[in-house]
Amino acid sequence: MAPVTSSAAARRPAGIGPGPVLTLAYPMSIGVFDNYEEAQATVDYLSDHDFPVEQCMIVGTDLKQIERVTGRLTAGRVALGGLLSGVWLGLFVGLIVSLFAQPTDALMMIVGAVLFGAFFGLVWALLGYALTRGRRDFVSVSQVVATRYEVLTEHKNAQRARDLLDARPGHQLG
Repeated sequence: MAPVTSSAAARRPAGIGPGPVLTLAYPMSIGVFDNYEEAQATVDYLSDHDFPVEQCMIVGTDLKQIERVTGRLTAGRVALGGLLSGVWLGLFVGLIVSLFAQPTDALMMIVGAVLFGAFFGLVWALLGYALTRGRRDFVSVSQVVATRYEVLTEHKNAQRARDLLDARPGHQLG
């Protein structure tokens, strides 16, 4: 069986860092759980019983993407968002530029940068909205979540882990 590696460790260039921390040489499953808290409690239980938990992994499996629609996207909402983003960007640029200006000119530089940023942000946001042509008239947030969690350990410790978990009162192995 090939080593199980997280995608972050797999992408790490050779010779960089302490080595693949998220790798087990010969992983074996000791349980599958419906939520992360159950998998975490399992590893915590093993830790409380002097099990070498540094040789354990909790792996989220059966990934799914969840998108929550948070509201309708209108031209007014886009304009306001672009305007406010532009104001913040203009304020930031204005403050940086004012550090190098004469004290009497600093306030004018900040105000000018804020106004320019507001205009630029407004135009840029409305242009982007117009280019979508109504294909996506809503705002949403999304995240990727696992639907199951599997606890793995090195093969040489798997039976000991199972024995410890079988001895736990009221515990059913996933």
